[in-house]
Amino acid sequence: MVLRSLLTCLSYSPAILIVGLVLPTLAGEVQVSNHIQPESPIVADIQPESPVVAEFSTDSSSQLTSVSQLSDIQPTDWAFQALRSLVERYSCIAGYPNSTYRGNRAITRYEFAAGLNACLDRVNELIATGTSSLVAKEDLATIQKLQQEFATELAVIRSRVDTLEVKTAELEAHQFSPTAKLSGEAIFAIAGAFGGKAADRDNNPNNNPKLQDNVILGDRIRLSLDSSFTGKDFLKVRLQARNLTDFLGNVTGTAMTRLSFAGSENNQELIDELYYYFPVNNKLSVTVAPVKIEVDRMVKTLSLFKFTGSGSLSMFGRFNPIYRITGGAAIGANYEFNKHTSVNIAYTAANANVPTSQNGLFDGSYNILAQLFFEPIKNVGVGLTYVNTYYPGNSVDLDKGVGSTLARRPFGNVATSANSFGLETSWRINPKLVLAGWAGYSIAHSEVSGSDADILNYAVTLAFPDLGGKGNLGGFVFGMPPKVISSRVAEDKDTSFHIEGFYRFQLTDNIAVTPGVFVITSPEHNSNNDTIVVGTVRTTFTF
Repeated sequence: MVLRSLLTCLSYSPAILIVGLVLPTLAGEVQVSNHIQPESPIVADIQPESPVVAEFSTDSSSQLTSVSQLSDIQPTDWAFQALRSLVERYSCIAGYPNSTYRGNRAITRYEFAAGLNACLDRVNELIATGTSSLVAKEDLATIQKLQQEFATELAVIRSRVDTLEVKTAELEAHQFSPTAKLSGEAIFAIAGAFGGKAADRDNNPNNNPKLQDNVILGDRIRLSLDSSFTGKDFLKVRLQARNLTDFLGNVTGTAMTRLSFAGSENNQELIDELYYYFPVNNKLSVTVAPVKIEVDRMVKTLSLFKFTGSGSLSMFGRFNPIYRITGGAAIGANYEFNKHTSVNIAYTAANANVPTSQNGLFDGSYNILAQLFFEPIKNVGVGLTYVNTYYPGNSVDLDKGVGSTLARRPFGNVATSANSFGLETSWRINPKLVLAGWAGYSIAHSEVSGSDADILNYAVTLAFPDLGGKGNLGGFVFGMPPKVISSRVAEDKDTSFHIEGFYRFQLTDNIAVTPGVFVITSPEHNSNNDTIVVGTVRTTFTF
């Protein structure tokens, strides 16, 4: 009898039976497998390639009518006749979607029980439809034995599925949101600035006070709600609270010592970032930010150090400072000609929400950015950037506080415009070594006196991904912070250098510790100022 052939196959290889037993057209076991979730205990006990739970098709079109439809079954196979009988007599065989059978793959008893149950359903269907003559008494007796043998496994499967259905229903009823994901980042940092005297911004070394070298401990917390409504768009709302007092003012006397993650609102929460990204078509995408967005969200900065929780410890070491010219509310667009070439444009307004004079979307401080990005050869990226900036005279800040005071306001706090040009490059020499760098050149213009000032900055960086272990990152930065190299009003007479080294050690998937140090020689581009050293240990928790 055919069923005896089935048992003969089983005695040699349980895999022969289980793959063939589950019918794609049966309601019983197919419905059970459809309810299994990726993290369910059932799936955990079954091999990833199980046809019962993974690759087995529920499309009725996949039902076999002939064993010849299985590409890896040959007439010379020892179980060929048994498989042929099961297909042609009982329709109790179905293969994988790619028309293979994989008869030599091992299975678990749970898999076998599930397949057996499906085949029993098929036999019952034949009996119920008046085709009982196809099922012999000997086969029915064997079926009863098999039911008794695997009764425990079948009961366990049903119990687990029932439990999963209850848990799934509970999760769906109490889920936070069907479209939003909550994530967070917490930074604890110990930092200190050390040196002889604080930098003097007026080139008078006799009046600057002693450097305040107290070590501090502070935190920064960020919570992000990331949402998508179509699967291709992206809405981000980020809340931030921090109390990490930056090394500015009388502490070091220069903005060159700023940490990338520092700042203080006395741990009062605020909306730190809000933007919405959506594709117009497969080449054009648009980003709108009514509150605030950093420009690296809209353009490629070609820097592995740009993230404040996992990259450079210094503000200067993140990326080319001309990107920091932009800020505030923004709208940007990205057009990809192909996977190697794209164009970015962006418009930002610092006080877009203020309706008074010299504020608003178009009457206040604004920036217009355009960037061409291309990859001339594999693993080499190049960015050519242009930024047009205008400040009407309130809070002029050409480099957002990473260069000298003179580079920040070359003509004082008066109406100022600037045209800035940037070159960014990155070369992934191998998976564990990336050489990158940038140069930025700005031509600032006083709208009051008509004077001009030329401002230059540059840097070379080395990144060592996975140094000493997966997820680790070694980093080195050498460069010159923004400096006024030519002006009829005033120039920076000397040159400061920024030298930085750090190592991010990924303790777990969610915890990273980054010790590091950076040195500022001749702060404020003034050789009369003592060298300042900033050391920190940043611990970042992500969840």
